[in-house]
Amino acid sequence: MDFSLLKDFMDSLTDWRIPGNAVSVHLDGKEVFSYSSGFADVEKGIPMSTQKLVYIYSCSKVATVTAGLQLYEKGLFLLDDPLYDFIPEYRDMYINDNDGSFRKAKNPITLRHLFTMTSGLTYNSDTPAFCEAYRKTNGRMNTLETVKCLAKDPISFEPGERWQYSLSHDVLAAVIEVISGKRFSEYMKENIFEPLSMNSTYYHADESIKAEMAQQYHFRNSDETSLAKLQSADTKSNEKGGFAEVAGKENHNIFGEEYDSGGAGIITSVEDYSLLCSALANGGKGILSKGTVDLLRTNQLTTPELMKNFNWPQLKGYGYGLGVRTLTDKAKSGTTGSIGEFGWGGAAGATVLVDPDRHLSLFYAHHMLNPQESYYQPRLRNVLYACLDR
Repeated sequence: MDFSLLKDFMDSLTDWRIPGNAVSVHLDGKEVFSYSSGFADVEKGIPMSTQKLVYIYSCSKVATVTAGLQLYEKGLFLLDDPLYDFIPEYRDMYINDNDGSFRKAKNPITLRHLFTMTSGLTYNSDTPAFCEAYRKTNGRMNTLETVKCLAKDPISFEPGERWQYSLSHDVLAAVIEVISGKRFSEYMKENIFEPLSMNSTYYHADESIKAEMAQQYHFRNSDETSLAKLQSADTKSNEKGGFAEVAGKENHNIFGEEYDSGGAGIITSVEDYSLLCSALANGGKGILSKGTVDLLRTNQLTTPELMKNFNWPQLKGYGYGLGVRTLTDKAKSGTTGSIGEFGWGGAAGATVLVDPDRHLSLFYAHHMLNPQESYYQPRLRNVLYACLDR
């Protein structure tokens, strides 16, 4: 193994337009490479590190579906159980036909639909149901009560019809609360984070946690205006094709002080979250069985109709399992990874890669919204596998 190619690629990203990044690679349950490049805070000159805390946004989904499958392993639900068995408010759902008319859904949303993003739910938080949740919870927006209110929003299509990115995993977090009898963040702490010694992983950022976080940025194209351009990025805007501006240390997917977001809520470090990735790469390592990990990475989008919206550039050659992308076609993807390699990405640049066939995992993060996923993600995967085989 020779990870010099990965080191050089990380440096090329920070030379390009990423303020700072960090990575941890595990093989056979042991860290074999870690590296950071650039800055956690450009203005203050603070270097990036694998211990710096970041929002990982949708990489949180990997932990959420892992937790859900723990309950599946205990026989507490089947994938095709209807959601209304756990949250009765979802018994009668209506479909918005986008012409001003609504019709009652023929089929119920099931837990499989939540895992696989085929529920018909959306990512729209600007709805009357969200306003009602805010009123009912006095702004606290606790997970279960908020999700109950969201049942009043119409869905986009018949459940199970096609893939659509949505709040499905936030609803799954509420199901985990109902089944376990615990607040979602407490369940995660007791059953995922503590068993894996993930001691720097959280769902809400108080001032002490924010003090340990990398600054969050937002990449803007050259023709966008801004009141707060980074000087170092602005002076190189022509070669970078834009600039990064400070975005603050807030996550607008966390809707309230008691809202534990299953889809986007985790604050962690590269060092910490790499432990979950490594566990999944090595037969579940006590948090899931190997057979369940294999189910997690089995493609569920088995027809062209189901795949209709699963068309993001960085996902060529991939299907979607129980909450993760999963490699199905090496030729289409242009990767040298193993069939069944799986993972997901986050809105500020976090990325999970797990390859159980090679007992390999990678967790990478930068902290920049508009994270350039279609550029860095496929390249990162290719560079990783090249390093292993050198």
